Order: sequence, then C-alpha cells, then structure tokens
Amino acid sequence: MRLIAITGSIGCGKTTIARIIRKEGYTVFDVDAWVRRLYFNKEFINRIREVFPETVENHTVNKRKLRNIVFNDNARLKTLEDMTHPFLRRYLKSVICRNSRYNGLFFLDVALLFEMGWETYCDRVIVADVDYNIQKQRVMERDRVNGEDFDKINNVQMSNEKKKQMADVVIDTDKPINLLKLEVVALLNELEKD
Repeated sequence: MRLIAITGSIGCGKTTIARIIRKEGYTVFDVDAWVRRLYFNKEFINRIREVFPETVENHTVNKRKLRNIVFNDNARLKTLEDMTHPFLRRYLKSVICRNSRYNGLFFLDVALLFEMGWETYCDRVIVADVDYNIQKQRVMERDRVNGEDFDKINNVQMSNEKKKQMADVVIDTDKPINLLKLEVVALLNELEKD
C-alpha cells in the first residue's frame, strides 16, 4: 500500500482533487466523513455533553454552536481536537492495517494533515493551492459564512504557504475543471510509475 495525502487549507480545492482521483478509480479515504460519523457515536456525544454541555440538544451535537465556541477560543478548540484526533488516528491505523497487503495507491483526503502529524504515515503529500481571495470567496459562497467567520476558520489552520513548503506536489486549483483533471491524471500516471 502506498498512501498519498491530499491536503490544503479550507477552500483551496483538495476535495475537488480527491473527487477527480476517486472518479479515476482510486480509493480515497475522506477524513471529514470520519469526523461526521464520530458525531453519531454515543460515547463521543456524551463526552461532548460533559465538556461543551451547551452544544448538545436531544442527544445531538449542534455543530454550529460548537464551531462558534471553538473558533472564538483557542483553548477550547484544543480541547475538542484532543477529543477527536486520537479517534481519527486509531481509525487511520486500522485503515492502513486492513489495506497493507495491497500493492497500490490509496489516497487520504485530510485538511489537517500536518496539524495532526499524519504526514509520517504518507508516502507523498499533495497540497491544493489557490489565491487567498479566491479561497475566501469560495468558502463564503459554499459555507454561507461572512468574511470574519472565514478568517476565524482559516486562522486556526496552518497557513497554506507553510503546507506548500512541506508538500511533495502543489496543485493550483484556479483553473477550469477539465485542465485540473488533466493535471491530476498526469500526476496519477507519474505516481503509478514510481
């Protein structure tokens, strides 16, 4: 198994790259989906209720309330990360174990790759990149947030400039989808030859 990470800051296009790779027939593990499933786990919900009681209503976590709390308080964000990251790391290790005997490329779509130290599990790292103003506009339109909320979310992540310095490959996603697909397919062909 060769594990290739796809990362980048919010709105930079990592999910679009992952979608192209998936359509080309490769397995792409979506860490955001792992996180979403975590919020249906009773044990995790109970832990959230203990630490962030104002965010749990009828055995459901109000993620908007939780987001507002943690993006306005770095200490509470760290507390939430300390709760979620060990679960995610265990899940990643189980995925690696289950697929270790396969001799092929597997991809990991993960926004906080470097923040969690997961680059150590990966053979290569692809960073999606785009101009800051385009990034901001994408997120504001997609997530229906204002500029201030975008800045709060973006500022808790490692800067994309730093991520690019740590990357094996940087893909600028500010191009028509057909050109982006050509670039990604060329990269896949290169990775297959390695």
